[in-house]
Amino acid sequence: MMTDKHMQMGHMKEGVHHFPVRVYYEDTDAQGIVYHANYLRYAERARTEFLRLIGVPHQDLVVQHDAGFSVRQLTIHYAAPAHIDDALVVQTVLQSARGAVMALRQTIHHCAASLASCPPLVAIDLTLACLNQHGRPTRLPRVLLDALDHSHARP
Repeated sequence: MMTDKHMQMGHMKEGVHHFPVRVYYEDTDAQGIVYHANYLRYAERARTEFLRLIGVPHQDLVVQHDAGFSVRQLTIHYAAPAHIDDALVVQTVLQSARGAVMALRQTIHHCAASLASCPPLVAIDLTLACLNQHGRPTRLPRVLLDALDHSHARP
């Protein structure tokens, strides 16, 4: 059963974070198709909730560990469009986390029930750099690495 917590933060399953998203009118163009940049917004929300779910919200990283993230590299592949009122799922998989860099793969799917048989609409590969308040690279905080290990998200 999905609780309010699951709806807000998503859930982890076998090292994959699943985050539900509904397409609203404001997300679409005049034809009712999701505007291309909004997929990046969905992915950003999913990454934020992934961190919150594993117990290391962005704000804690900034305030307690002088660490934040900046997108260093991003590649996106659009395979098919989503439309107004579609129920989507953003899957986030950690590829690696070492030094000052975290690499992720995020895919956005239509079908929540059987993602295995549902090819992604969008696939995003990105590298995040961990930076301190002065914009300089800093190692990923131990608390984050430990949380990734504990959540079984770390490969």
